[in-house]
Amino acid sequence: MAYATSRFGNPFGFTVTPWVKRLLIANTAMWVLAFLLAHSGAEDVLERALAMTPVEVLRKPWTLVTYMFVHDGPLHLLFNMLGLFFFGPPLEERWGGREFLKFYLIAGLGAALLSFITPTTPIVGASGAIYGILMAYAMYWPDNPVYIWGIFPVKVKWLVTGIVVITVLGSLSSGTSGIAYLAHLGGLATGFLYLKSPFAPSPWGPSPRSRSGKAKPGGGLSLEWLKRNRSPAAKQPTPEKPAGATNRARDEQQLLDDVDRILEKISARGLGSLTEEERKRLDEVSRRYRSN
Repeated sequence: MAYATSRFGNPFGFTVTPWVKRLLIANTAMWVLAFLLAHSGAEDVLERALAMTPVEVLRKPWTLVTYMFVHDGPLHLLFNMLGLFFFGPPLEERWGGREFLKFYLIAGLGAALLSFITPTTPIVGASGAIYGILMAYAMYWPDNPVYIWGIFPVKVKWLVTGIVVITVLGSLSSGTSGIAYLAHLGGLATGFLYLKSPFAPSPWGPSPRSRSGKAKPGGGLSLEWLKRNRSPAAKQPTPEKPAGATNRARDEQQLLDDVDRILEKISARGLGSLTEEERKRLDEVSRRYRSN
């Protein structure tokens, strides 16, 4: 199984990362508040204030974000939070909290924007953001299994493929099932396009920070950069201070040889095949050459 030796390989390890925990609490607290209001005679007050209806966005712009924290009922909340709980932590561990939260909100905004195709239909729920997370997980760890009903193993890539097909077909239908297929499709598409864009998080973890605490420009090192820097010219020792230079050149040679091996592994088996040690080696390359 891809990533079997890494802490990112098991989505059901029940490790809850900080932003996943905060989002779980925020969504659950919002549902509890809506439940209490509904049973005190103020039914649907919260939904009317926070749900996103495209034609009303100019009058209520905050709903582009707040709609993600309002759910129709306990099952709607449960399924979304299960997706966040199982698939969110590996992504937050990989990207860091800031990038994870940014991705979550961007996927949710993409879901809201595609919903403008049906401008008078209100939408609520974190489904668009969760579908974006599912897409991201499948892009990083496509062969990891998910057990349907706890019994039948299905690779994540096939699970997400099935979800995409169902979502596209649902969005083309004219039914009124109450499922916001366009929002789901928007979350999937936004997650995919964002991770393919130059603004995507580093594929090997959070970017190193400068002394000021701000991220240095450029994000993570690309495969193209690594290929350029494994050329024979990059491995030549410097002639100054022979003893020290020889040791440095030997370290450089070893580091770049390791990069050669890791790049060959990525080409043959994909990023998901890397072990934790190999990820750390790539991070070491990033830290060492970021300023060059």
